Amino acid sequence: MEPTKNGLPRVVVTGMGALTALGTVQTMWDKLVAGLSGIRRISTFAPTDLPIKVAGEVPDFDPTQYIDRKEARRMARSSQFAVATAKMAIDDAGLTEEELVENSERIGVAVGTGLGGYEILAEQTYDYRAFKKRINPFGLVSGLPNMPAHYISRFTHATGPINALSTACATGCQSIGVGSDMLRLGQADIAVVGGVESVIADYAFSAFDAMTVLVRGFENEPEKASRPFDRERRGFVYSEGCGILILETLERAIKRGARIYAEVLGCGVSSDALHVAALDKEGRGPARAMQWALQSGQTNVDEVDYINAHGTSTVANDAVETMAIKRVFNHYAYKLAVSSTKSMLGHAMGASGAIEAIVAIKSLVDQVIHPTINYENPDPDCDLDYVPNVAREGKLKRVLSNSFGLGGQNASVLFGSI
Repeated sequence: MEPTKNGLPRVVVTGMGALTALGTVQTMWDKLVAGLSGIRRISTFAPTDLPIKVAGEVPDFDPTQYIDRKEARRMARSSQFAVATAKMAIDDAGLTEEELVENSERIGVAVGTGLGGYEILAEQTYDYRAFKKRINPFGLVSGLPNMPAHYISRFTHATGPINALSTACATGCQSIGVGSDMLRLGQADIAVVGGVESVIADYAFSAFDAMTVLVRGFENEPEKASRPFDRERRGFVYSEGCGILILETLERAIKRGARIYAEVLGCGVSSDALHVAALDKEGRGPARAMQWALQSGQTNVDEVDYINAHGTSTVANDAVETMAIKRVFNHYAYKLAVSSTKSMLGHAMGASGAIEAIVAIKSLVDQVIHPTINYENPDPDCDLDYVPNVAREGKLKRVLSNSFGLGGQNASVLFGSI
């Protein structure tokens, strides 16, 4: 395998870790292929006064399996997720502690979050204003959005470049592009990349509900709440999670005999430059991100086999994403397989792009496309092949993963088999 392309190092994925409503990477993947949902009634708090009753919560997470108990108490749940998932990914990549220490200056981090440790900031603010309690010296710092990246850097001995993106729902996907650039520009040989989110709290649900984007009801059938591309979709299911990938230059991966999952061929990022929440009804921003991902990956539209869609299950998003796909792929759009992971995991905001990138890579590795579940009522505005309800085998060589966020942030990443 030629280790460079156009004079730049090729970038590959050698490790993956995830925490989701359906478990870690392999468990999650097996359940996604089986069409099983991780969406359940909210258990983190009692949603008695909320019209929202379901969420995608990470079950049975014990941070002390990965972090010293005293240290864990000082960390936001998102930072705990990030460290635990990074350790999974490092182990999956077969990187030893000695290798990390020895190569520390050549290891970069690009891990972001949308809300970060907001729950700690909210708690500290309330305690101070209501009870005049003394502020915890770690209270403000623990809530900062760069803390997941910091803790990963610290626990992996990564002293190279560090980035902490916060581009809402595009964060995890865009972070993969940033990490890839580190390697292509010669700033690092290994990059720990991804996204994390964990603010399962009443005020978060209330805020999104006020925006009329969350699905109400379904407390008796939570697995049916998320219905991407279906005519009866009513909104997204709010969830939490983390996805971390280990990127390496192809040359380094080959030299150390690493297992290679896929190649990062390209990434595209764009802005709608339109509205804080409303979408461009013509889908021009998402289309630009997809086009630029294909261009940077030197890939023609008819070379893409599958798109892991942003697919949130809101009326506006699914129609606009469908339009954007048709804008980029033209008549070939109808030959593409498209599916939504959020139909089973919900929307983990800043983590979704990284988790869905992992899912797209698993599709390449196993040559299987997981279904979009709960697709029962075709929508004339959503008329592509969404792999309804049952997984499908396929001959996949190149796959695209989309993530579009609040503020008109758009990101797409293209992976290829190797």
